[in-house]
Amino acid sequence: MLKLVTIIGARPQIIKAAALSRAIRNNFSGRIEEIIVHTGQHYDDNMSQVFFDEMGVPEPNYNLGIGSASHGRQTAAMIEKLEEVIINEKPDFVVLFGDTNSTLAGSVAASKIHFPVIHIEAGLRSFNKSMPEEINRIVCDHTATLLFTPTKTGLKNLVREGFNSNSKPPFTQDHPGLFHCGDIMLDNSLYFADIAESKSRILEDNKLERGRFILATIHRENNTDIPERLNAIFHAIHELTSESETDIIIPLHPRTSKILKQNLTHDVYSSIQNNKHIKIVPPASFFDTLVLEKNCLMVMTDSGGVQKEAYFFQKPVIILRAETEWVEIVENGAGICTDAGIENVVKAYRYFSSFIPVFPPVFGDGKAAEFICRQILQTEGGRGVNSSG
Repeated sequence: MLKLVTIIGARPQIIKAAALSRAIRNNFSGRIEEIIVHTGQHYDDNMSQVFFDEMGVPEPNYNLGIGSASHGRQTAAMIEKLEEVIINEKPDFVVLFGDTNSTLAGSVAASKIHFPVIHIEAGLRSFNKSMPEEINRIVCDHTATLLFTPTKTGLKNLVREGFNSNSKPPFTQDHPGLFHCGDIMLDNSLYFADIAESKSRILEDNKLERGRFILATIHRENNTDIPERLNAIFHAIHELTSESETDIIIPLHPRTSKILKQNLTHDVYSSIQNNKHIKIVPPASFFDTLVLEKNCLMVMTDSGGVQKEAYFFQKPVIILRAETEWVEIVENGAGICTDAGIENVVKAYRYFSSFIPVFPPVFGDGKAAEFICRQILQTEGGRGVNSSG
């Protein structure tokens, strides 16, 4: 039996882990054992527990309860506790998703004590190292033994950095295996879309008409913690509703909620509080988010995951960043990077109000998790590369 330790800590990772756990449970239960470790990076129930409940992710075997802190303090605490878990469990592989501090901590903890790392969502690059996520994903890629990239662009990025796309097993940290697998989040969007429609009441509760509202999410530090940028984004949101009388629903991330009044000017804060078309609500569950994405007119976001989910449901996306690691969305005309510029955001809204983009299937077939499990089992690594197991 091959043993995986899967490390998660934030909403997107719980969602991705659901697809992997489901594939193991349905197709590989006799061959793969999964131990789930939750770092506690997202400790708010609306950002964490609700996803376990809805998506059928097994309860974590370990919850480290790290909580919120500065990058250095949070990451250091994770590394210390993850090292203990990995030594205790002696897995064949440590599985990491995406680009959070939990990803960084897991990659450092495992690689330092010679347990092989699997990175799912490898090869993504925004080419903006001022973003903490960019550092996290680069470090994880360069400590991994197996790298699973969701896109051809991700594969090209890895080759550009010196990885060998034709490497053969046995794989090691110095001789890693690269695989283009498709996007694991597509697995879940396809699997849960109809279930979510039957269970969610978010449209009715917020009096939203299908196809006549915009979904907005804002959580990146670069946007939330810089008052000028946050003011520009909410000023643009107010402008859009004034021009179009289109409702905008904003499931507000806890980070944004805590500093909204503090970082917005009195005029901007007052305008959004008194705007009947702006609906600020608590963080949405995964099912509610799917329903919002599936039924909205378009999406505004600084989230990488929400960008992709918008694409899965064929919704144009206004990307509140200067760049995106999901370049395929922009290249196919389904997304526009506006950064936090008021005029850019308004222009993008007007553009997508009159133009319907196309959405070619660049993110795979919705079976990425099964591919990953099969490849792990076929790899001549496993116990052979685990010098500590």
